[in-house]
Order: sequence, then structure tokens, then C-alpha cells
Amino acid sequence: MEDGKPVWAPHPADGFQLGTIVDIGADSLTIEPLKQKGKTFLAPINQVFPAEDDPNKHVEDNCSLMYLNEATLLNNVRVRYSKDKIYTFVANILIAVNPYYDIPKLYSPETIKQYRGRSLGTLPPHVYAIADKAYRDMKVLKMSQSIIVSGESGAGKTENTKFVLRYLTTSYGTGQDIDERIVEANPLLEAFGNAKTVRNNNSSRFGKFVEIHFNEKNAVVGGFVSHYLLEKSRICRQGPEERNYHIFYRLCAGAPEDIRQKFHLSSPDTFRYLNRGCTRFFATKDTDKNIMQNRKSPEVHLKRTFHPDGSGGCAIKNQSSQTLEHCAELLGLDQEDLRVSLTTRVMLTTAGGAKGTVIKVPLKVEQANNARDALAKAVYSRLFDHVVTRVNQCFPFDSSANFIGVLDIAGFEYFEHNSFEQFCINYCNEKLQQFFNERILKEEQELYQREGLGVNEVHYVDNQDCIDLVEAKLVGILDILDEENRLPQPSDQHFTDTVHNKHKDHFRLTVPRKSKLAVHRNVRDDEGFIIRHFAGAVCYETTKFVEKNNDALHMSLACLVSESKDRFIRELFENSNNSKDVKQKAGKLSFISVGNKFKTQLNILLEKLRSTGSSFIRCIKPNLKMVSHQFEGAQILSQLQCSGMVSVLDLMQGGFPSRAPFHELYNMYQSYMPPKLTRLDPRLFCKALFKALGLNENDYKFGLTRVFFRPGKFAEFDQIMKSDPDHLAELVKKVNKWLIHSRWKKVQWCALSVIKLKNKILYRAGACIKMQKTVRMWLCRKKHKPRIDGLVKVRHLQKRMDRFNEVVAGLKEGKKEMSKQVQELEAAINALIAKIKVSDVNSLTPFRQKAPFLTADAFEYSSAMRRQHVSLLRFTPPACVSHQTAPRSRSNIQRR
Repeated sequence: MEDGKPVWAPHPADGFQLGTIVDIGADSLTIEPLKQKGKTFLAPINQVFPAEDDPNKHVEDNCSLMYLNEATLLNNVRVRYSKDKIYTFVANILIAVNPYYDIPKLYSPETIKQYRGRSLGTLPPHVYAIADKAYRDMKVLKMSQSIIVSGESGAGKTENTKFVLRYLTTSYGTGQDIDERIVEANPLLEAFGNAKTVRNNNSSRFGKFVEIHFNEKNAVVGGFVSHYLLEKSRICRQGPEERNYHIFYRLCAGAPEDIRQKFHLSSPDTFRYLNRGCTRFFATKDTDKNIMQNRKSPEVHLKRTFHPDGSGGCAIKNQSSQTLEHCAELLGLDQEDLRVSLTTRVMLTTAGGAKGTVIKVPLKVEQANNARDALAKAVYSRLFDHVVTRVNQCFPFDSSANFIGVLDIAGFEYFEHNSFEQFCINYCNEKLQQFFNERILKEEQELYQREGLGVNEVHYVDNQDCIDLVEAKLVGILDILDEENRLPQPSDQHFTDTVHNKHKDHFRLTVPRKSKLAVHRNVRDDEGFIIRHFAGAVCYETTKFVEKNNDALHMSLACLVSESKDRFIRELFENSNNSKDVKQKAGKLSFISVGNKFKTQLNILLEKLRSTGSSFIRCIKPNLKMVSHQFEGAQILSQLQCSGMVSVLDLMQGGFPSRAPFHELYNMYQSYMPPKLTRLDPRLFCKALFKALGLNENDYKFGLTRVFFRPGKFAEFDQIMKSDPDHLAELVKKVNKWLIHSRWKKVQWCALSVIKLKNKILYRAGACIKMQKTVRMWLCRKKHKPRIDGLVKVRHLQKRMDRFNEVVAGLKEGKKEMSKQVQELEAAINALIAKIKVSDVNSLTPFRQKAPFLTADAFEYSSAMRRQHVSLLRFTPPACVSHQTAPRSRSNIQRR
């Protein structure tokens, strides 16, 4: 970044704004906005990014930008969105911005034909391109594929999922009725599982994983739908600007008169389960009217019907008698039995003398309301399970080779008031974000390392600690909630206190009073907690957490419904009722954990995702008002950051997002080459192609097993290879020329290598001789060193004997005796020298021990002479003799 050059600086509303640098500080920059000349502001250095020369320039793949950062990514998405180009690539990941209106011809049959069989990047970004890539990967790799569609509520996940399914069944279906059934199942599932929320008019309140199965010939043979976490609480209560599930309003608005009378239907405003939110409904279609069955309306007739009876229990209001009658009729139950089951709970005594006695326990008004709501939720959830089962029966298959799965699950949610449903949804998104990190970032870096590309490591925030906070055994929030449910008198406050006590020092969890929002600071510590998710902090209000985590009915109610006169209603409940034990049948409220059931389903889903290849579609919500042509930059930037796209940019900036194994490239392009070239091994074949094309070596890298391309370069290579025949003939000439050139260079290199090898052999031979000579010399010196050291010491003593003789000659007393002793010493020295010369090295130890004694004798002779006051030269003994050696007596000398 230079002074005067355009840069992107942070902006609170637009995310980033263009400006120029006017001053550089220690850790901040002074920026002057281009649209506000004369005004300046400070921005942190790490939040200012270089901008393209033309800010209105847009590219189909963000990796093709000159500067790859979050600011240029946001600007490219903004410019393309303004031109109704809602799809953008980041390498192989698709960003899809919800336009909130129909763009002409964007999803037409002609568009489907254009994308069929085309490589990623050869056509403009589109959801069809991702769908076709998944199909081609499945076909080539013989491996099932998954397409993960993620994003906030209202970002367009469900619509993009439908486009993927439509493309696959249209392009690669068998033309039979089963292809249409897979696509037409979506309106039915949406009617029962979607609802209006404050963020989305058609929000999926359940997750689904739709599998399209293919046979060995890669044709569609069937499908299967798995569903997760239906929001059952919506049956009983909705927010002020929200609605219940679409099916109820469509029944009230579109049912024929005979159906309305049979099911006792009227305006949504007359039903408590429907009139507590927004009762406006959408225009219905004829197809919507044909999917209704007489099983959908009992729930809406269950409304507030209880009042205290004065004896601690409750009774049904008189004005609600007709409602009770309608509900009993539709459920196939006796009206009186239903009344008793809703206002009392039957129990059996299990101890004492009256063991087995039936006792009817009256319910209070609140308990009766909870029992009524539980029955409504149980009926609807089992009905939804049945609908999904019937949908799967509509496109059966005997066997399949592979499948392409499309995951559409609720995105990250944070409302003003967040409950157990948002907690589970956000936990799911934490797991999916971790999968995204593993698959896109972690595995990408590991692949680069294995292939030896030397790409710099990218650091990303690992959210494993947040996942452990929720799902860890014993101390995880889900297990704490289950333990609370098992207590005799569970409470939401005790559960919340336990969570805070066990995780009081956890980075991800804090108390509501520390929230930045005033509405959350009013929540008491025992009424909620805040979790710092990957997408931001969310305050969860724990009221009803314990109730919502229990998926069980009072067995008196469950048994009653399982004995319904209506076969359909009876079959919905009989399977679950058969699994209950005796104590539960006695009337005790059993416990079935919703949270752990969802955790198990989620882990199974992730195992399936990890066993398949993956493609990702990141859906973006452009504004909170859900209107077209309004781009809220800051809100979109937050979504891009939370979805992991910024980390992907860091990786792709210095990475190689496109890659192909050598053998795959060989198989793709060998038909374009003459037989002479196809005989080459795949690696040499690829090198010949790349060199002949004159590709920039910075645009690709050869790994150990495959070729890696810079963003957008593989598409250029593919386009060149599939160009006109004249160009291909010229390419073949270049390949031949390169092969001849490379082979001649190889011959030259081989000749030089032989010469170098010869010189190296001669050099090593001389070096070996020198090494041998040196080693032999060292071994010889080591072997004879004791003899040499002994001779040196003894000869040093021998040289002193001449001086001894001179001294003895000058003695006046004891001359004869001293002369004799000196001669004996000299003879001993000469004898020792002779023996050292002829003796073996290993037998020199006695001689080495004898030399010090001879030296000591010489020292004592010198001392004796000094005692006789003879003037003589001082005798200095050799260094090997210690001056502290005690002088020996004359008798010892003579004796020796």
C-alpha cells in the first residue's frame, strides 16, 4: 500500500469504503474517504486492505482478483449483485446471494443444458455448476458426493437445494416418473415443515438430507430423505410476527367446503394455536389443496379449555365442550376418555399393601395445559415422520452404486429471545463449521504438505472447545440438561446454575449481564447463559429448556391415543407405546432426551458427510428487510467472516485450488493426441503438454501424484486443449518439438553425468587411499605408542648417566661403591632398552612399571652424593617422577 493509492478501510454500515492513505502511524493509518474529501479518520493497519485500480471491476472467481482479501471479496460480491449476478466462486466454493425476486432465464431448461458436462469455471458461476461438478466427481472417482448448503435463515438455502435437485433429475434422470417425484416432494415437505419467521417468510423449521441415488450407469434410480430436529414448540406458540406451519393456513384458506365442514375448519383467527402470531397467509395453489388428508387438523382444535375446579385440579370450560368433541372425533377417541386424560393422570401404586392400585391424580391448570400441548406436539411430530416415510416410499430403489446428498438445515440463528430450538440449531452449525474447516482448510494444507508444494500454513479458529462445551460427556450442557430431566423435581433455574458452576471459567460461556444488548442484561443469571459461537455471541433464555428436552407423553395419554378407533392415529402411536416398560405404563412420565437424540442423528450425518466428497454452497442474506436490490455491506461481511470464507481467501491467495491427478489428465486428453504421444507415461505426458503450451510455471505446480493449478488456470488449460483442430495440430508439433528438445537435453545431461561420475570415482579412489593411509598410520602409532613412550623415558635417563660418571669421578669418599652402583644402574637401563625393543607391545606393562623405579634410584643416588657434600651439578629427574616420592634407603638401593 502506497500513499495516494486507493485502499479499503472499515465502515460501520457498508463494511468497507474506498479511501486514500494520507498519514502512517505506528499501528494505524489516517484515511481520507474518496466520497468525503477533506475528512479523515483513523483505521487499524490490519483492517486496511489494498484495492483494485478499478473498483467497479468484477470477476466470476474471487481468486482471479489482483488483491485477494475480505474487502475485495465483499466489493466483488456487491458489484455482481448490482448486475443481478448473484453467484460468485471462491475457488470451488459457491457464494449465492438471495436476490428476493425472480431473475429471468436464470434457471430455465436452456440454462440446465448449458451446464451439463462442463468443467467448473468454463461457464459463469451457478448452482448448476456445483451440481454438475458433484455428478462428474461421483462418476469419475466412483465415490458418493455431498453438497452442503449453509447460511443464515432467509439466505436462500431451501431454494438452492431445490435447484440442485431439479438439475440432477433433469440432466441425469431416466425420464421416468420417479424423477418428478423427487422434485415434487419438496412442496409437501415445505408445507408441513416450513413457517414464517421474522427473518424468513419460508423458513425451514427442520433439517433434511436429500439423497439422490444412481445405478452403475450413473442414472437416477431413487431417493431418500432424512430429517432432523423438527421445531415442535411452534405448534403451540409463535412470536408476534411469526406463524405456525404453512399447512394449517393452507387448510383454512384452500380446503373445499365439504372438507372444511368435515374437519370443522374456519378462519385461522379462531384457533389459539394459529392466532397468537401473524395470521396472514400466502396465496394457495391447486396443488396445495390436493395434498391435504384428514389427519392434519386435530392439533388446531386443542386450545385453552381448562379452568380451576376448586379442589386443586382443573376442569374443561363449558364453552370448550364443542372443541373437545371435535378433537375427540378427529382423533377417533371417546370424548369422556379424552377429557379425563387431559385433566388427570392415572398412576399405579408400586409399593405397600395396596400395590397395583389405580389412582387418578388431578392435574392443575398449568399441568393440563402442558399435557394438551404435549399431545398436540406428539401428534404433529409423528404425523411429520409419517409424511417423510410416505415421501420415501414414493421413490424406492432396490440398490444403488452411489448417491449425491444435498444437506439443507437451518442456518445460524440469533433472535432477541433464543430458546432450546436455537441452541440445538446453532450447535449443529458449530459441527458443520468444524467439518468445513477440516475439509476445506485443514485437509487442503495437509494435501499441499504431502505433495511437497511448500504453501504457507493458514491459521484458523478451531471451535472444538465450543462443541465440547455442548456435547462433552457428564459436563456438557446436553448431559447436564439430561441429568436435570431425571431429577424428581427438575427446574430450569437449577439447570442454569449447574451450567454456570461447572463452566464458570470457560472462555465460550458467560452470564447474560455481560451482554452488549440491554434486553439480555435484564435476564437473571439463573435464567440464561451466553455462548460465544463461531458466528457471534448468543444469549439463550433457559425457560422451558427442561420441558422441551423431554419428548415423552404421560403414558395415560399415550395409551389412550394408541387405542384410537382411527387406524391411522393408532398406528402413529402403537410403535412407541410398545417400547415402554411396565412402570411407564403405570402412568409415570418417562424421559426421552431430545438433545441427545439430535446429537446422535448429527454424528451419524457427519460420518456420512466425511465418507463422501464435498461441495459447498454458502448462501448470503443481502439485507434484513428481505427486499430486492438492497445490499447491506456490514451485515454481509459478517456472514462471510462467520462462514469461513475469509480464511479460505487466505489459503487460496497462495494456494492451488484446482488439481487433477496425472492419470486423470492423461485419460481426459489422450484422445486429442497422436498414438506416438499417448505411449508416454502420464507424468511425462502432462509435462509435455504444459511445456508445449508455454504455460507460466507460476500458474501450476507438479506434486508427487497430481498437477495443481492457480485459481482459474485449469479452465484456461481445458479450453486450450479443446480448441479448434488447427490449433491442436500446432500444439502437437510443439509437443513433438519439446519432446525432441527434452530428450536431447536428457542425452546431454546423461553424458555430463557419466563424466562427472568418472571424475567422482577417481576422486573418491584417491580419497579412499589417503584415508586408508591415514588410518593405518593412526593404528600403527596407537599400537606402538607404549613402546615409544617407554623408550623416550628410559633414554632420557640414559643420557643422564654420563653426568653421573663425572660426579662419581670427583668423589673423595665412597667413590668405588658409588661407581659400582652407577654401573649397575647403567646396566639395568641398557637391559631395559634392549628388552623394550624386542618385546611385544602387549607385554610392555612390566617394563613401564620398572622405569619409574630406575628413575627413583637415580634420584636417591643424587641425594646420597649431596649428603657427602660433593660439589656437583644438580640432577633434575624426569617429569614422570613425582618430587614428593620418599627417598629410598641405601640398603633398598643395593638390594634392588
